[in-house]
Amino acid sequence: MIKTFYKKYKFHLVVWGIYILYEVFLLGLFTNSFKQPGTYFIIYLTNIITFYTHAFFLNKVLSNSNSTFKIIKIAALIVLGSLTYIALSYVLATSFAKVGIIKVEVPTELNKAFILACIYRSLYFIGFSTGYVYIIQSLKERRKVAVLEKQNLVTQIEKQTLENDLVQSQNNYLRSQINPHFLFNTLNFIYNDARKKAPMAADAIMNLAEMMRYALKRPEASEMVPLSEEIEQIEHLINLHKLRTADNINLDLQVTGDLFGLRFPPLILLTLVENIFKHGNVSHSTQPVQIKIIYEKNNLNITTINMVNDVAKKQVESHHVGIENIDKRLNNFYGEEYVFRYYKDPLNRFITEIDVAVVNPMAKLNRQMLP
Repeated sequence: MIKTFYKKYKFHLVVWGIYILYEVFLLGLFTNSFKQPGTYFIIYLTNIITFYTHAFFLNKVLSNSNSTFKIIKIAALIVLGSLTYIALSYVLATSFAKVGIIKVEVPTELNKAFILACIYRSLYFIGFSTGYVYIIQSLKERRKVAVLEKQNLVTQIEKQTLENDLVQSQNNYLRSQINPHFLFNTLNFIYNDARKKAPMAADAIMNLAEMMRYALKRPEASEMVPLSEEIEQIEHLINLHKLRTADNINLDLQVTGDLFGLRFPPLILLTLVENIFKHGNVSHSTQPVQIKIIYEKNNLNITTINMVNDVAKKQVESHHVGIENIDKRLNNFYGEEYVFRYYKDPLNRFITEIDVAVVNPMAKLNRQMLP
């Protein structure tokens, strides 16, 4: 504990030690006048108490007071400090004299010489204390300025780094735009060349090109897209599978309601349809795959029904991962304002249902424009 105290207040102890040595020994030798040890003890104890007490309260005044009352409070603090110094010196001197442990010369009453000497000494150390407080506060302010300058420098560096990253991202984006442009031109060339010789292959190329074009211009995952565009991509996906299986697909896509202007989270419909082709029996003769998209009375219902492909039972786990991701995405967009169900019925059909209240802004606008 003593070691910690010394380490913390080492500078104070050294300065007070030097000052006391200077006043006691050097001035004593110079004037050939030494006081009794008890007198020195009382003087320096009072000086130290005055110094730190004034510093403590002055720091409070400077930190908490507004400029209007600050000068008045500082003046009051100086007067109070001087009066306290006089009282403390007199009490300590009389107490030491009465106990008799140390013999000191004590005035029987607060005479003028004693009071003037105390006022001089109190103002002397109050002045040092005031300078000490202002120096400490100045150092704190300098440290704050240094920290702010450092933070500003770090901010500037981070800003420059972000600007460099932005430039790099823009360059990467431009490069990424060049390659798709070349790809689509090539696909168009192949499509035009194959249209007469292999119409089915040409249709597959066109459907694939449209899906790739949509994927490249797709917005961020946090944005909604027109539901009609998602349905268009579903149709491309269905057409590709029909071409791949020589039209051996039993599937019924039903779209009901005015979807113009209606927006929906991207890739949810595509994920549902992809899961059907991955894990469902899409060529069942009596149980067709059903995809129903119904919008009426500001309510959107999406239902998929497909026979379970028993051959693909090993892929059921990945199927559930896709379903869980759909549930999470719906929750991100709609919170608790949606219903998502999925289950297998007794006929070995896998069924998914999405119900969400969606207001079509375009339909509302059309109603307002009607006479």
